[in-house]
Amino acid sequence: MATKHLTGLIAAPFTPMHADGSLNIPVIQEYYTLLRSNGVTGAFICGSTGEGVSLTLAEKKEVIAAWAACTKDDPVFKVMALLGGTCIADCKELAVYAGKAGLYAVSFTAPNYFKPANVGMLAQCCAEIASAVPDLPFYYYHIPVLTGVDFPMYNLLQEVNDIPNFAGIKYTHEDFMDFLSCLRYKNGKYDMLWGRDENMLPALSIGAKGAVGSTYNYAAPLYHQLIQAFERGELEKAAQLQEQSIEMIRLLGKYGGIATGKAYMKLIGLDCGKFRLPVKNMNDDDFLKFTKDTEAISFSAYSSKISTAVS
Repeated sequence: MATKHLTGLIAAPFTPMHADGSLNIPVIQEYYTLLRSNGVTGAFICGSTGEGVSLTLAEKKEVIAAWAACTKDDPVFKVMALLGGTCIADCKELAVYAGKAGLYAVSFTAPNYFKPANVGMLAQCCAEIASAVPDLPFYYYHIPVLTGVDFPMYNLLQEVNDIPNFAGIKYTHEDFMDFLSCLRYKNGKYDMLWGRDENMLPALSIGAKGAVGSTYNYAAPLYHQLIQAFERGELEKAAQLQEQSIEMIRLLGKYGGIATGKAYMKLIGLDCGKFRLPVKNMNDDDFLKFTKDTEAISFSAYSSKISTAVS
């Protein structure tokens, strides 16, 4: 299979929830329109931001079906689903389902309970799942801060040459030496998608072309400006824009972490509910403080905008 290299911003969407914690599937159509109208080129669903580890297999299928339905007539917008990482059999079942639904690609992350003993064992896991969907691009999702599995991805690429549909890696880590080696491996054979929004500028400087991130859900215009400034050689402006991104991301940590992203979504007008346990959500008092903090960093000046039309 010839590997397609994705470019631009690929959002990692939140999974919309009702107040009782059940899925709010109808919101996904509006969500797709939001991303598309703000120049986002794809969606990485059921990942960390999408609470994939907190969804049942049946719920993941509902989310996949909804995204497939609203993007089926859009050849430009690419949707890939994270299958999971703990139960290989579930991953294979979900991969087959995603392929039949019409998604562009699937992804898998390292088992984090019974961890692979070495990179060869991790490659065997990838091969087992990828073989279930031989006509679908398969990506590995490298996020050692959550999985605890931190093999160099350059070593993984050396182990997966016999997997015909291994397309690349969603790289959510800060090892630029390893990332550069992966980018240049076999003359750029594999698609390397950058996964740290706060470090986009240095990733661009060593050759990244596509990126997957949570903040592209609600601040895509900021990153479009950053990429354009970099491509024009306006490095000081690009650095200023990256610093704006960092100021925005700092508020995630200040207000408890990943769930703060849904508060940003609420500010731009798309209420995705709250995160499921064990993630801590913001209370009403903190949301008011958070809102004031976003005003202090002029968030509304570069935030994504709700539109009724797809551009």
